[in-house]
Amino acid sequence: MKMVGDNRRCPIPTDIADCPVDEASAQPEPEILAATGDLLRALAAPVRISIVLQLMRTELCVHQLVDLLGVTQPLVSQHLRVLKSAGVVRGERNGREIVYRLVDDHLAHIVVDAVAHATERQGA
Repeated sequence: MKMVGDNRRCPIPTDIADCPVDEASAQPEPEILAATGDLLRALAAPVRISIVLQLMRTELCVHQLVDLLGVTQPLVSQHLRVLKSAGVVRGERNGREIVYRLVDDHLAHIVVDAVAHATERQGA
C-alpha cells in the first residue's frame, strides 16, 4: 500500500503508480472510480471470469470457448459482447471466425487475483 504524507494508508496499491489520485482524499477521481466500477461489473459473471481465464492462455474463437466452457454458443456470444463493450476483450476476424483475445494483461491479473482470493477464503 502507498502511504500518503500524514501516514494514512492509501487504498491505491503501489504498483498502480499511474492511477490519478487526489492526495487530499487519497482516492482516485470520481470518473476513474466509475470506470473501475464498470469494469468490475463486466467481470462479475462466472462465465465471463472463465472466458478471461481461457483467453489469458491463448486467443480463441467462440466455438472453442463453447467447447472449453461447456455452455451454449449464444451464451458465450452474449458474454463476449459484454466483455468487448467494457474493453476487456477484442475480436479480430480470421476468415469466417472471429478470434478473441484480452486487451491487456492487467485484466488477467485482476481475475487471477480475485480467483486466488476466493480460493484462500474457501480454505479459511
